[in-house]
Amino acid sequence: MAAREREQPDDPRLAAAQYRIDRIREELGEPADEDERRSTAGSTTPADRHAYVEMVIQQAMRRGEFDDLPGAGRPIEGLGTSHDPDWWIRRKIEREGLTGIGPPALQLRTEHAALHETLDGFSREADVRAHLDDFNRRVRLARMQLLGGPPVVTPMVDIDAEVAAWAERRDERRRAAARPAAPEEPPRRGFLRRRRT
Repeated sequence: MAAREREQPDDPRLAAAQYRIDRIREELGEPADEDERRSTAGSTTPADRHAYVEMVIQQAMRRGEFDDLPGAGRPIEGLGTSHDPDWWIRRKIEREGLTGIGPPALQLRTEHAALHETLDGFSREADVRAHLDDFNRRVRLARMQLLGGPPVVTPMVDIDAEVAAWAERRDERRRAAARPAAPEEPPRRGFLRRRRT
């Protein structure tokens, strides 16, 4: 009996896998050779592993475990376009909305596009000037191409003109806030009003 126990795989998962493989072989018309199975207990051939994996996949498909996966029924994004070795990091940045990473030329371009919204968040002129000074300094550093990357096409900003535009937008917001709100119409008394008789 001790010899028989040594012939069985110690891991119950392996024993179950071997049992399934034997059943698949029987279904395919290839009877499992008990002596061969005993002599190679615990070791499987690549064909056996392939059959086991295929069987597990088919069972999962029958149970519906692959139904309702994200992207099911839609074309794969970017299929057929040119090969980009960094596609995964670009997609991650877009999906997560990450900012502050990437080459300086791209960072400066996106920052320049949102410059007015950023400046409108400041309440003091000194803060606006400090931010614009820092922006121009980073544009100059990026143009030196010390870190490499794509060419910098972001223009430097005229600090005095930007401060004047910021002050005008600030004054317009203050005027809009100071305007009296249009009086609301009183609610109409419709069909629910009582009749006086």
